[in-house]
Amino acid sequence: MEQVFIDYLDNFEEKMRKRLLTIASSRKALDGKLLESEDLKDYWSSIEAEYMADAVPQIASYPTVSVAWATYLGMAAAYYWDKDWASYSKTPYKDFYGSDGFDNMDDHIMCDILDIPLDSDEAKKRVSLIQTLAQEAVDTIRHEQIEPQSKMAFYAFVRSCRAMFAIGTAIELKQLGYKFEKMQ
Repeated sequence: MEQVFIDYLDNFEEKMRKRLLTIASSRKALDGKLLESEDLKDYWSSIEAEYMADAVPQIASYPTVSVAWATYLGMAAAYYWDKDWASYSKTPYKDFYGSDGFDNMDDHIMCDILDIPLDSDEAKKRVSLIQTLAQEAVDTIRHEQIEPQSKMAFYAFVRSCRAMFAIGTAIELKQLGYKFEKMQ
């Protein structure tokens, strides 16, 4: 891949992360910092291709779903990271599927992994935030005026999903009580 292409995608992803962080922080889901872990970044890298195989066919009909589910995956991975990463770090991607596979991965993660009832205020708050983040991600891609179904469009989508996963991990890590603290 050309360096100009890579630089463009790096800048695109960074801009996407900053925008998503701003939105999540404005909704009190984050505190202006993107909590991250190398373990979780590596985990995304290990499941990214399988996720793309499921998500890319959804883009035309369900563009926000195709990026939103990456956020749910990030929350689930962060939950597992906190719980017992040695046991959960090799969790197969398909274990995040719901009863209808990819289609209801969100409900499965929310209810069965995070143990948040779908009719609860917490679930409604998270769903609303994730919908807003996903719409922002789709709008950001569209704003770039990238030719649809092009190589660049694919890579912009991949970078958007990576950013959404990172936001999901950060949201769950904050929910679990993690925070940045200044070292003395």
